[in-house]
Amino acid sequence: MTAADARIEYATGARLSWWSSGWRYLLVASLGALSYLLIYGAFDGEAPGSTLFAVLALIDPIVGLVALGLLTLRRRAPATIAIVTAVLSSVSTTTAGGPAMLAAASNATHRRAVPIIANGIVYVAALWTYERMIPVGTFAPLPWWGTLATTGIAFLIPVAFGLYIGARRALVASLHERALEAERERELQVSAAQAGERTRIAREMHDVLAHRISLVAMHAGALAYREDLDRAETRRAATLVQDNARRALTELRQVLGVLRTDTPNVEPPQPTLDAIPALLDDARAAGAIVDLEGGELASPPPPLVSRTAFRIVQEALTNARKHAPGAAIRVRLEGRPGGLLAVEVTNGSPVPAVRGADAPGAGFGLTGLAERVELAGGTLEHGPDGRGGFAVRAWLPWDAEEDADD
Repeated sequence: MTAADARIEYATGARLSWWSSGWRYLLVASLGALSYLLIYGAFDGEAPGSTLFAVLALIDPIVGLVALGLLTLRRRAPATIAIVTAVLSSVSTTTAGGPAMLAAASNATHRRAVPIIANGIVYVAALWTYERMIPVGTFAPLPWWGTLATTGIAFLIPVAFGLYIGARRALVASLHERALEAERERELQVSAAQAGERTRIAREMHDVLAHRISLVAMHAGALAYREDLDRAETRRAATLVQDNARRALTELRQVLGVLRTDTPNVEPPQPTLDAIPALLDDARAAGAIVDLEGGELASPPPPLVSRTAFRIVQEALTNARKHAPGAAIRVRLEGRPGGLLAVEVTNGSPVPAVRGADAPGAGFGLTGLAERVELAGGTLEHGPDGRGGFAVRAWLPWDAEEDADD
């Protein structure tokens, strides 16, 4: 149990420390003793000659001690203990001035009308009975309405304190529950954010690494199956394999660096349409035939649109090298601010004489693209183009006010 939890339990009344309970018992015992002295000490040892008075003076403190002991059960049965101590007040001023008041206050903290009213009726009736039994000669007798008023006020004072304490405890409990609920919601938000980040990183790993690994597989395949390569061509292909493998490792470290928590890592900027020429050069270096149409846009698209468009072209090139080796690839970019950015990548049918990359595919590339395009507010289509090839087409919203030059 933490210190904060202990403070909450004390503030809400769920648990009291030994001192928190001890000073209450000490207070009610002192008030009970004071009440006894005010009534029985007023005669200076000269009783009014009543046997009943002498008996009550003898049993009063004993009943008060019994009532004080009953207070230990007030948290289990607040209404019952409050009514029982009120009944005992009919023969004990010690009880009426101390334990009965604490029991009434404790009962009022639960803020239930019926037990409070029942306790009040019994308490007022008990004090009325006690006053009629004790011939207090030193005090002027009160009229019946005066007796009701004084006993009613004596009851309402501890009840008012009890209602205040109950309201405060309820407020603290409500605030504590709200804090716990906010903490649970924050944990859920963190979990959702972590799941989303893992999905995003998985998508980035696929987009980045699939492109590089497909180049490595293609060049390695050329080295393995082409026997007509001379020494210079073999060295060039091996150099390309080495270079793309090194780039793949570098990009893998960059992507996985985000997952590390022991050292701060800055996530590298994601490529945009400005990196399209370098992407196409890599594809051409691998032997692909790639043409770019409409690459010169009037102005740079917003960063999100530009990143999404780059990933579309990258994934489409990777799939074309895997499934249609040797086929010509056409990349078209067209759009304007305030309209749509159209991205289209088409490839012809595979060339039988060209061996494709043997890198296995997980089948998540186009699914990841669909998620990216949906997050950007666009639409994606992909499928056979009707001429033996395959086409990937996307339309992304290009809001003028989100222009990257702003």
